[in-house]
Amino acid sequence: MAQNNHTPFLKKMLLAFMTEPDPLYAMLEWLTNELMKLEAENKVGAHKGEHCPTRTTHFSGTRVRRFDTRLGTIYLLVPKLRKGGYIPFFVTERKRSEQALLQVVQEAFINGVSTRKMERLAQSLGIESLSAGQVSEITKDLNDQVEWFRTRPLEKEYPVIWVDALYEKVRCERHVISMAIAVVQGLTSEGNREILAVEPMYAESEDTYTHLFEQLKRRGVETVWLCISDAHAGLKNAIQKCFLGSSWQRCKVHFMRNILVHIPHKEKESFAAKLKQIWYQPDQESAKRVALLVIQEYQDRFPQAIALLEEGLEDSLQFLAFPHLDQRKISSTNSLERIHKEIRRRTRVVGIFPTTDSYLRLVTSYLIEYTEDWMSSKKYISSEAITEQQAELLKIA
Repeated sequence: MAQNNHTPFLKKMLLAFMTEPDPLYAMLEWLTNELMKLEAENKVGAHKGEHCPTRTTHFSGTRVRRFDTRLGTIYLLVPKLRKGGYIPFFVTERKRSEQALLQVVQEAFINGVSTRKMERLAQSLGIESLSAGQVSEITKDLNDQVEWFRTRPLEKEYPVIWVDALYEKVRCERHVISMAIAVVQGLTSEGNREILAVEPMYAESEDTYTHLFEQLKRRGVETVWLCISDAHAGLKNAIQKCFLGSSWQRCKVHFMRNILVHIPHKEKESFAAKLKQIWYQPDQESAKRVALLVIQEYQDRFPQAIALLEEGLEDSLQFLAFPHLDQRKISSTNSLERIHKEIRRRTRVVGIFPTTDSYLRLVTSYLIEYTEDWMSSKKYISSEAITEQQAELLKIA
């Protein structure tokens, strides 16, 4: 079969694009029109104007639809069909996080937060102007997805959960406040990670964390083996109250930072090197022996640091009671903090969120995407290791 030679046509189009003020924009505009034409003809079952017995419907003119892209705003001439209707696939398949980010900018303008920074951000996203209709259209589907994700049924058992809070500035009744969103990450029995909860908080307290964990239980969670978090007193008390029989692991990274605050700068590196050896040990007995050596060496020089180490040592070694699980992954909240760091990098362009809903919507949209990626990627901890650990826990019980 002879192959079509598209080179002359492509050369002609390339020369045409090069004469445009914005060649990339012109290429995108041409490509979207061609894609719509092909997709619509495939749905109709025939080319426009073609007489064909397999035709399912007919073309009926076009309608103008605004489409905001990173290259600028394009006004699409979307083909209209007599039956069934047609929406281009590239319009409906925009990523949730991009929709949420667009919505933040739009909502900021609608709520009167029309700063130069927001204008620059809108322009960088290719938005010419903003309207309440656009906000409503984009927000409706996102709100449904976010609400479902935050209230979906959960499994009965999660071997490990990580808890940490993310802070951003949010405008609330003409005031700018620092608001926390508590994020709970769970390890499933199959070894995958998933985000279990995304909950806004005006303050971190035992009551707010108790409410968070009670919601998890209402959604189906019954058993947790190990809870990992920092040493926030309210959070720790809420874990002990809501998940009876579970162990609490104090994040070793937060713990080390707290200890190193009391060490002179010139001594930090050498002290930290010896301190880390405590959590490199294979079992709790070995870790406590190394800790005792550190205590004996430094208790006279750095009494505050050593007092803190003695006070929190036991809680920071609970991960060693789960030898079959990857100890690097269950000894700290690093996995959750990496996600928070990535979210902050993306939300930094917003600055101050116009509403609590826009903040929650954007953060949750990112977390939905992370959860979906985890479900199709390599397991965080092997299911075999989890099964072996479960068998050992049952023997102890």
